[in-house]
Amino acid sequence: MITADPAVFDAVDAAIASVLDAEHEARDAVAQAGETAAAMTEDARAASRALATRTERRIRSIRAAFEARTAADVAALDAAATDAGVPHELAPDERARLDAAVAILAADLTRAETA
Repeated sequence: MITADPAVFDAVDAAIASVLDAEHEARDAVAQAGETAAAMTEDARAASRALATRTERRIRSIRAAFEARTAADVAALDAAATDAGVPHELAPDERARLDAAVAILAADLTRAETA
């Protein structure tokens, strides 16, 4: 029968304990890394939600400003259209300029047809 030195048994026991301790530390490190990753993921999601909220608020603000500006522009165009529809009585000097322009145009057209 072979008898082993007790020191060998102690060394083997120490090696096994060391491996088990290392395995336990590795499992703890993996678990910690998982928790850290989950926290980072949640932080990123929270930041994304906050960014989406800010972006939506800014878009609403820009849209409201655009709509207000557009409404003012449309109102101004409506007012201009209303003013354009009001008949304008020609003053005597305007009538004279218009008559002169019509005479020149008629003369040009008459010459163009006979040429």
